[in-house]
Amino acid sequence: MTRQDTMRIPHVTTPPSFAPLVAVLAFALLLAGCGDKKPDAKKAAAGKPALTVTAVRPQQTLLPVTLAANGNLAAWQEASIGTETSGLRIAEVLVGVGDRVRRGQVLARFAADTLRAEAAQARASLAEAEASAAEAANNATRARTLQQTGAMSASQINQYITAEATAKARVAAARAQYQAQEVRVNQGTLLAPDDGIISARTATVGAVVGPGTELFRLIRKGRLEWRAEVTSSELGKITTGTHALVTATSGARLEGRVRMIGPTVDPQSRLAIVYVDVHPLPGPAAGSARAGMFARGEFDLGAQPALTLPQPAVVVREGFSYVYRINPDNRVNQVKVQVGRIAEDRLQIVSGVTPDMRVVASGGGFLNDGDLVRVVDAPAASSPAPALGAAANASPSATVASAAAQVASAAAKVASAAALAASARR
Repeated sequence: MTRQDTMRIPHVTTPPSFAPLVAVLAFALLLAGCGDKKPDAKKAAAGKPALTVTAVRPQQTLLPVTLAANGNLAAWQEASIGTETSGLRIAEVLVGVGDRVRRGQVLARFAADTLRAEAAQARASLAEAEASAAEAANNATRARTLQQTGAMSASQINQYITAEATAKARVAAARAQYQAQEVRVNQGTLLAPDDGIISARTATVGAVVGPGTELFRLIRKGRLEWRAEVTSSELGKITTGTHALVTATSGARLEGRVRMIGPTVDPQSRLAIVYVDVHPLPGPAAGSARAGMFARGEFDLGAQPALTLPQPAVVVREGFSYVYRINPDNRVNQVKVQVGRIAEDRLQIVSGVTPDMRVVASGGGFLNDGDLVRVVDAPAASSPAPALGAAANASPSATVASAAAQVASAAAKVASAAALAASARR
Protein backbone atom coordinates (compact mmCIF):
# COMPACT_ATOMS: atom_id res chain seq x y z
CA MET A 1 0.00 0.00 0.00
CA THR A 2 1.42 3.30 -1.06
CA ARG A 3 1.42 6.52 0.85
CA GLN A 4 -1.15 7.88 -1.54
CA ASP A 5 -3.52 5.08 -0.78
CA THR A 6 -2.98 5.61 2.89
CA MET A 7 -3.94 9.28 2.62
CA ARG A 8 -7.23 8.44 0.83
CA ILE A 9 -8.58 6.35 3.72
CA PRO A 10 -9.90 9.29 5.83
CA HIS A 11 -11.94 10.57 2.88
CA VAL A 12 -14.22 7.60 2.88
CA THR A 13 -17.85 8.65 1.98
CA THR A 14 -20.79 8.48 4.35
CA PRO A 15 -21.45 4.98 5.51
CA PRO A 16 -24.24 3.28 3.59
CA SER A 17 -26.37 3.00 6.78
CA PHE A 18 -27.07 6.79 6.73
CA ALA A 19 -28.37 6.97 3.16
CA PRO A 20 -31.94 5.87 4.00
CA LEU A 21 -32.05 8.44 6.81
CA VAL A 22 -31.07 11.29 4.51
CA ALA A 23 -33.69 10.21 1.99
CA VAL A 24 -36.40 10.13 4.68
CA LEU A 25 -35.32 13.61 5.88
CA ALA A 26 -35.52 15.06 2.37
CA PHE A 27 -38.94 13.52 1.78
CA ALA A 28 -40.24 14.88 5.12
CA LEU A 29 -38.93 18.34 4.32
CA LEU A 30 -40.65 18.20 0.95
CA LEU A 31 -43.99 17.20 2.53
CA ALA A 32 -43.70 19.87 5.21
CA GLY A 33 -42.95 22.53 2.62
CA CYS A 34 -45.91 21.50 0.52
CA GLY A 35 -48.19 21.36 3.58
CA ASP A 36 -47.18 24.87 4.70
CA LYS A 37 -47.62 26.54 1.33
CA LYS A 38 -51.12 25.20 0.66
CA PRO A 39 -52.85 26.68 3.76
CA ASP A 40 -50.93 29.97 3.35
CA ALA A 41 -52.16 30.22 -0.21
CA LYS A 42 -55.73 29.61 0.90
CA LYS A 43 -55.46 32.23 3.64
CA ALA A 44 -53.95 34.76 1.28
CA ALA A 45 -56.72 34.11 -1.21
CA ALA A 46 -59.50 34.28 1.34
CA GLY A 47 -58.30 37.29 3.36
CA LYS A 48 -59.37 38.33 6.85
CA PRO A 49 -62.89 39.85 7.27
CA ALA A 50 -62.78 43.44 8.55
CA LEU A 51 -66.12 43.19 10.36
CA THR A 52 -69.08 40.91 10.97
CA VAL A 53 -72.19 42.67 9.66
CA THR A 54 -75.90 42.09 9.19
CA ALA A 55 -77.37 42.46 5.71
CA VAL A 56 -80.68 44.24 5.13
CA ARG A 57 -82.63 45.19 2.04
CA PRO A 58 -84.56 48.42 1.46
CA GLN A 59 -88.23 48.12 2.35
CA GLN A 60 -91.24 49.69 0.67
CA THR A 61 -93.02 51.66 3.38
CA LEU A 62 -96.02 53.98 3.27
CA LEU A 63 -94.74 57.27 4.65
CA PRO A 64 -97.15 60.02 5.69
CA VAL A 65 -96.95 63.16 3.57
CA THR A 66 -97.15 66.33 5.65
CA LEU A 67 -96.77 70.04 5.05
CA ALA A 68 -95.22 72.07 7.85
CA ALA A 69 -96.32 75.64 8.49
CA ASN A 70 -96.08 78.34 11.13
CA GLY A 71 -98.71 80.73 12.34
CA ASN A 72 -100.53 82.27 15.28
CA LEU A 73 -103.44 81.15 17.38
CA ALA A 74 -106.33 83.60 17.36
CA ALA A 75 -109.90 83.85 18.53
CA TRP A 76 -112.41 82.40 16.09
CA GLN A 77 -114.63 85.47 16.62
CA GLU A 78 -114.15 88.19 19.20
CA ALA A 79 -117.16 90.24 20.28
CA SER A 80 -116.85 93.81 21.54
CA ILE A 81 -119.25 94.57 24.41
CA GLY A 82 -119.99 98.19 25.32
CA THR A 83 -122.68 100.52 26.58
CA GLU A 84 -125.44 102.04 24.48
CA THR A 85 -126.37 104.86 26.83
CA SER A 86 -124.42 107.95 27.77
CA GLY A 87 -123.66 109.54 31.07
CA LEU A 88 -124.16 106.45 33.18
CA ARG A 89 -121.90 105.50 36.05
CA ILE A 90 -120.69 101.90 36.42
CA ALA A 91 -121.99 100.64 39.74
CA GLU A 92 -120.82 97.01 39.67
CA VAL A 93 -118.50 94.80 37.59
CA LEU A 94 -119.28 91.07 37.94
CA VAL A 95 -116.73 89.32 35.66
CA GLY A 96 -113.03 89.50 34.91
CA VAL A 97 -110.59 88.46 32.22
CA GLY A 98 -110.57 84.71 31.66
CA ASP A 99 -114.03 84.09 33.06
CA ARG A 100 -116.27 81.81 31.04
CA VAL A 101 -119.75 83.29 30.67
CA ARG A 102 -123.09 82.20 29.29
CA ARG A 103 -125.40 84.00 26.91
CA GLY A 104 -127.51 86.57 28.83
CA GLN A 105 -125.29 86.55 31.92
CA VAL A 106 -124.93 89.93 33.70
CA LEU A 107 -121.45 91.38 33.22
CA ALA A 108 -121.86 94.81 34.80
CA ARG A 109 -124.54 97.10 36.23
CA PHE A 110 -124.94 100.87 35.91
CA ALA A 111 -126.45 103.35 38.35
CA ALA A 112 -129.91 103.55 36.68
CA ASP A 113 -131.82 105.75 39.17
CA THR A 114 -132.11 108.55 36.63
CA LEU A 115 -133.29 106.14 33.98
CA ARG A 116 -135.97 104.71 36.22
CA ALA A 117 -137.21 108.21 37.08
CA GLU A 118 -137.41 109.12 33.42
CA ALA A 119 -139.30 105.92 32.76
CA ALA A 120 -141.84 106.77 35.47
CA GLN A 121 -142.33 110.20 33.93
CA ALA A 122 -142.89 108.63 30.54
CA ARG A 123 -145.43 106.26 32.06
CA ALA A 124 -147.36 109.18 33.56
CA SER A 125 -147.35 111.03 30.28
CA LEU A 126 -148.77 107.95 28.61
CA ALA A 127 -151.59 107.73 31.16
CA GLU A 128 -152.42 111.41 30.60
CA ALA A 129 -152.48 110.94 26.86
CA GLU A 130 -154.76 107.94 27.17
CA ALA A 131 -157.22 109.92 29.35
CA SER A 132 -157.30 112.80 26.87
CA ALA A 133 -157.84 110.31 24.08
CA ALA A 134 -160.79 108.77 25.90
CA GLU A 135 -162.44 112.18 26.34
CA ALA A 136 -161.85 113.08 22.73
CA ALA A 137 -163.36 109.77 21.63
CA ASN A 138 -166.54 110.43 23.66
CA ASN A 139 -166.92 113.92 22.23
CA ALA A 140 -166.51 112.61 18.70
CA THR A 141 -169.13 109.94 19.30
CA ARG A 142 -171.71 112.51 20.50
CA ALA A 143 -170.95 114.76 17.58
CA ARG A 144 -171.62 111.96 15.12
CA THR A 145 -174.97 111.29 16.85
CA LEU A 146 -176.09 114.93 16.45
CA GLN A 147 -174.90 115.16 12.89
CA GLN A 148 -178.24 113.87 11.53
CA THR A 149 -180.39 116.18 13.66
CA GLY A 150 -178.72 119.38 12.60
CA ALA A 151 -178.19 120.56 16.18
CA MET A 152 -174.47 121.02 15.49
CA SER A 153 -172.81 122.48 12.50
CA ALA A 154 -170.60 120.38 10.30
CA SER A 155 -167.61 122.47 11.30
CA GLN A 156 -168.00 121.67 14.99
CA ILE A 157 -168.50 118.00 14.27
CA ASN A 158 -165.26 117.92 12.26
CA GLN A 159 -163.38 119.56 15.13
CA TYR A 160 -164.47 116.81 17.55
CA ILE A 161 -163.52 114.08 15.11
CA THR A 162 -160.11 115.72 14.50
CA ALA A 163 -159.53 116.07 18.24
CA GLU A 164 -160.16 112.33 18.63
CA ALA A 165 -157.57 111.42 16.02
CA THR A 166 -155.07 113.87 17.55
CA ALA A 167 -155.56 112.32 20.99
CA LYS A 168 -154.91 108.84 19.63
CA ALA A 169 -151.67 110.01 18.00
CA ARG A 170 -150.56 111.56 21.29
CA VAL A 171 -151.23 108.25 23.02
CA ALA A 172 -149.07 106.44 20.50
CA ALA A 173 -146.25 108.98 20.94
CA ALA A 174 -146.42 108.74 24.73
CA ARG A 175 -146.39 104.95 24.56
CA ALA A 176 -143.31 104.98 22.29
CA GLN A 177 -141.51 107.36 24.63
CA TYR A 178 -142.33 105.13 27.58
CA GLN A 179 -141.03 102.06 25.74
CA ALA A 180 -137.80 103.92 24.92
CA GLN A 181 -137.34 104.74 28.58
CA GLU A 182 -137.92 101.10 29.48
CA VAL A 183 -135.21 100.08 27.00
CA ARG A 184 -132.79 102.55 28.60
CA VAL A 185 -133.61 101.13 32.00
CA ASN A 186 -132.83 97.65 30.70
CA GLN A 187 -129.54 98.94 29.27
CA GLY A 188 -128.50 99.75 32.80
CA THR A 189 -127.58 96.06 33.03
CA LEU A 190 -124.82 94.84 30.63
CA LEU A 191 -125.44 91.26 29.39
CA ALA A 192 -123.24 88.76 27.55
CA PRO A 193 -124.32 88.46 23.89
CA ASP A 194 -123.09 84.85 23.56
CA ASP A 195 -121.30 82.01 25.33
CA GLY A 196 -117.57 82.48 25.54
CA ILE A 197 -114.53 83.65 27.48
CA ILE A 198 -113.81 87.22 28.55
CA SER A 199 -110.53 88.16 26.85
CA ALA A 200 -110.33 91.84 27.86
CA ARG A 201 -111.95 94.20 30.37
CA THR A 202 -111.76 97.98 30.58
CA ALA A 203 -114.79 98.51 32.84
CA THR A 204 -114.03 99.95 36.27
CA VAL A 205 -116.43 100.73 39.09
CA GLY A 206 -117.33 104.43 39.27
CA ALA A 207 -116.40 105.29 35.71
CA VAL A 208 -118.90 107.34 33.70
CA VAL A 209 -118.86 106.06 30.14
CA GLY A 210 -120.18 107.44 26.90
CA PRO A 211 -122.20 105.62 24.28
CA GLY A 212 -120.29 103.00 22.30
CA THR A 213 -117.43 102.71 24.80
CA GLU A 214 -115.97 99.18 24.81
CA LEU A 215 -116.04 97.62 28.25
CA PHE A 216 -115.39 93.91 27.54
CA ARG A 217 -114.12 91.64 24.77
CA LEU A 218 -115.49 88.13 24.43
CA ILE A 219 -114.10 85.10 22.56
CA ARG A 220 -117.26 83.59 21.20
CA LYS A 221 -117.82 79.94 22.17
CA GLY A 222 -114.25 79.92 23.51
CA ARG A 223 -113.14 78.70 20.08
CA LEU A 224 -109.63 79.22 18.75
CA GLU A 225 -108.32 79.03 15.22
CA TRP A 226 -104.82 78.58 13.83
CA ARG A 227 -103.93 81.08 11.15
CA ALA A 228 -101.22 79.21 9.27
CA GLU A 229 -98.95 81.01 6.83
CA VAL A 230 -98.48 78.96 3.66
CA THR A 231 -96.45 79.85 0.59
CA SER A 232 -98.26 80.33 -2.68
CA SER A 233 -96.46 77.30 -4.19
CA GLU A 234 -97.79 75.00 -1.44
CA LEU A 235 -101.28 76.46 -1.29
CA GLY A 236 -102.64 74.07 -3.92
CA LYS A 237 -101.87 71.04 -1.74
CA ILE A 238 -104.36 72.12 0.94
CA THR A 239 -108.13 71.88 0.64
CA THR A 240 -111.04 72.67 2.93
CA GLY A 241 -111.32 69.89 5.50
CA THR A 242 -107.62 68.94 5.49
CA HIS A 243 -106.58 67.59 8.88
CA ALA A 244 -103.91 69.49 10.84
CA LEU A 245 -101.95 68.83 14.03
CA VAL A 246 -100.73 71.94 15.85
CA THR A 247 -98.28 72.47 18.73
CA ALA A 248 -98.29 75.77 20.59
CA THR A 249 -95.24 77.28 22.26
CA SER A 250 -96.68 76.28 25.64
CA GLY A 251 -96.50 72.62 24.60
CA ALA A 252 -100.25 72.29 24.16
CA ARG A 253 -101.26 70.05 21.28
CA LEU A 254 -104.31 70.81 19.20
CA GLU A 255 -105.93 69.29 16.17
CA GLY A 256 -108.48 70.51 13.70
CA ARG A 257 -109.48 70.91 10.09
CA VAL A 258 -109.14 73.65 7.55
CA ARG A 259 -112.20 75.89 7.65
CA MET A 260 -111.21 78.40 5.01
CA ILE A 261 -108.30 79.32 2.76
CA GLY A 262 -107.57 83.02 2.53
CA PRO A 263 -108.77 84.58 -0.75
CA THR A 264 -105.62 86.68 -1.20
CA VAL A 265 -101.84 86.33 -0.97
CA ASP A 266 -99.71 88.99 0.66
CA PRO A 267 -97.82 90.73 -2.20
CA GLN A 268 -94.82 91.39 0.02
CA SER A 269 -94.28 88.03 1.73
CA ARG A 270 -96.10 85.88 -0.88
CA LEU A 271 -97.84 84.06 1.96
CA ALA A 272 -101.50 83.12 2.24
CA ILE A 273 -103.45 82.59 5.45
CA VAL A 274 -105.14 79.23 6.02
CA TYR A 275 -107.76 79.25 8.78
CA VAL A 276 -107.92 76.03 10.83
CA ASP A 277 -110.54 75.45 13.52
CA VAL A 278 -108.72 73.70 16.37
CA HIS A 279 -109.59 72.08 19.67
CA PRO A 280 -107.20 70.94 22.43
CA LEU A 281 -105.94 67.36 22.76
CA PRO A 282 -105.42 65.59 26.11
CA GLY A 283 -101.95 65.98 27.51
CA PRO A 284 -99.82 67.56 30.25
CA ALA A 285 -100.19 71.04 28.70
CA ALA A 286 -103.83 70.67 27.69
CA GLY A 287 -105.76 73.91 27.96
CA SER A 288 -102.67 76.14 28.00
CA ALA A 289 -103.11 77.36 24.43
CA ARG A 290 -104.07 81.01 24.26
CA ALA A 291 -105.03 83.42 21.52
CA GLY A 292 -101.96 85.23 20.24
CA MET A 293 -99.56 82.33 20.80
CA PHE A 294 -97.14 81.26 18.09
CA ALA A 295 -97.74 77.70 16.93
CA ARG A 296 -96.18 75.22 14.56
CA GLY A 297 -98.24 72.63 12.76
CA GLU A 298 -98.42 70.05 10.02
CA PHE A 299 -101.11 69.41 7.46
CA ASP A 300 -101.83 65.74 6.76
CA LEU A 301 -101.69 65.28 2.98
CA GLY A 302 -102.01 61.47 2.92
CA ALA A 303 -99.30 58.82 2.39
CA GLN A 304 -97.04 57.62 -0.41
CA PRO A 305 -94.76 54.54 -0.85
CA ALA A 306 -91.03 55.02 -0.34
CA LEU A 307 -87.84 52.96 0.05
CA THR A 308 -86.56 53.05 3.63
CA LEU A 309 -83.53 51.74 5.52
CA PRO A 310 -82.70 51.62 9.24
CA GLN A 311 -81.05 54.84 10.35
CA PRO A 312 -77.78 53.09 11.42
CA ALA A 313 -77.36 51.82 7.83
CA VAL A 314 -76.72 55.38 6.59
CA VAL A 315 -73.25 56.84 7.22
CA VAL A 316 -72.62 60.58 6.94
CA ARG A 317 -69.16 61.57 5.76
CA GLU A 318 -68.05 65.04 4.71
CA GLY A 319 -71.64 66.22 4.54
CA PHE A 320 -72.85 63.39 2.27
CA SER A 321 -74.84 60.26 3.06
CA TYR A 322 -73.56 56.79 2.12
CA VAL A 323 -74.53 53.15 2.50
CA TYR A 324 -72.34 50.07 2.06
CA ARG A 325 -73.55 47.62 -0.58
CA ILE A 326 -72.61 43.97 -0.02
CA ASN A 327 -71.40 42.27 -3.20
CA PRO A 328 -71.67 38.50 -3.88
CA ASP A 329 -68.01 38.07 -2.83
CA ASN A 330 -68.84 39.65 0.56
CA ARG A 331 -66.88 42.78 -0.23
CA VAL A 332 -68.54 46.15 0.30
CA ASN A 333 -68.79 49.20 -1.90
CA GLN A 334 -69.56 52.68 -0.66
CA VAL A 335 -72.67 54.05 -2.42
CA LYS A 336 -73.74 57.67 -2.20
CA VAL A 337 -77.47 58.11 -1.47
CA GLN A 338 -79.94 60.92 -1.05
CA VAL A 339 -82.05 60.74 2.10
CA GLY A 340 -85.50 62.17 2.65
CA ARG A 341 -87.80 62.13 5.63
CA ILE A 342 -87.43 60.31 8.94
CA ALA A 343 -90.11 57.79 9.91
CA GLU A 344 -89.48 56.60 13.48
CA ASP A 345 -86.25 54.52 13.28
CA ARG A 346 -86.07 54.45 9.46
CA LEU A 347 -84.86 56.87 6.81
CA GLN A 348 -86.38 57.45 3.42
CA ILE A 349 -83.87 56.82 0.62
CA VAL A 350 -84.73 59.03 -2.32
CA SER A 351 -82.02 57.79 -4.70
CA GLY A 352 -78.98 55.54 -4.77
CA VAL A 353 -80.44 52.14 -3.83
CA THR A 354 -82.70 49.50 -5.38
CA PRO A 355 -85.15 47.15 -3.63
CA ASP A 356 -82.95 44.08 -4.23
CA MET A 357 -79.70 45.62 -2.96
CA ARG A 358 -78.07 44.12 0.13
CA VAL A 359 -76.84 46.80 2.51
CA VAL A 360 -74.83 46.76 5.75
CA ALA A 361 -77.35 47.33 8.55
CA SER A 362 -74.97 48.99 11.02
CA GLY A 363 -71.30 49.61 11.66
CA GLY A 364 -70.65 51.23 8.31
CA GLY A 365 -68.54 53.88 10.01
CA PHE A 366 -65.82 51.24 10.60
CA LEU A 367 -65.69 50.10 6.96
CA ASN A 368 -63.90 51.34 3.88
CA ASP A 369 -64.69 50.82 0.24
CA GLY A 370 -63.63 47.29 -0.83
CA ASP A 371 -63.40 45.78 2.67
CA LEU A 372 -64.19 42.09 3.14
CA VAL A 373 -66.96 41.40 5.68
CA ARG A 374 -68.55 38.37 7.25
CA VAL A 375 -72.32 38.48 6.70
CA VAL A 376 -74.85 37.06 9.14
CA ASP A 377 -78.62 36.97 8.83
CA ALA A 378 -79.42 38.31 12.27
CA PRO A 379 -77.29 39.80 15.07
CA ALA A 380 -78.62 37.34 17.66
CA ALA A 381 -78.39 34.22 15.49
CA SER A 382 -75.42 31.87 16.05
CA SER A 383 -74.81 29.24 13.37
CA PRO A 384 -72.67 26.12 13.83
CA ALA A 385 -71.15 26.66 10.39
CA PRO A 386 -68.38 28.98 11.61
CA ALA A 387 -67.44 26.46 14.32
CA LEU A 388 -67.22 23.70 11.72
CA GLY A 389 -65.17 25.96 9.54
CA ALA A 390 -62.81 26.65 12.44
CA ALA A 391 -62.41 22.94 13.05
CA ALA A 392 -61.69 22.41 9.36
CA ASN A 393 -59.13 25.20 9.43
CA ALA A 394 -57.54 23.63 12.51
CA SER A 395 -56.85 20.32 10.68
CA PRO A 396 -54.13 21.69 8.33
CA SER A 397 -52.48 23.37 11.33
CA ALA A 398 -52.35 20.06 13.16
CA THR A 399 -50.85 18.42 10.07
CA VAL A 400 -48.20 21.11 9.77
CA ALA A 401 -47.29 20.75 13.47
CA SER A 402 -46.91 16.99 13.07
CA ALA A 403 -44.69 17.44 10.01
CA ALA A 404 -42.57 19.97 11.89
CA ALA A 405 -42.03 17.46 14.72
CA GLN A 406 -40.94 14.82 12.20
CA VAL A 407 -38.52 17.28 10.61
CA ALA A 408 -37.02 18.14 13.99
CA SER A 409 -36.52 14.42 14.74
CA ALA A 410 -34.90 13.86 11.36
CA ALA A 411 -32.63 16.87 11.86
CA ALA A 412 -31.44 15.43 15.18
CA LYS A 413 -30.63 12.16 13.48
CA VAL A 414 -28.70 13.96 10.73
CA ALA A 415 -26.73 15.91 13.32
CA SER A 416 -25.85 12.65 15.09
CA ALA A 417 -24.75 11.06 11.82
CA ALA A 418 -22.63 14.09 10.97
CA ALA A 419 -20.90 13.82 14.34
CA LEU A 420 -20.13 10.13 13.74
CA ALA A 421 -18.75 10.92 10.30
CA ALA A 422 -16.49 13.64 11.68
CA SER A 423 -15.19 11.21 14.34
CA ALA A 424 -14.47 8.58 11.67
CA ARG A 425 -12.49 11.07 9.61
CA ARG A 426 -10.25 11.77 12.54
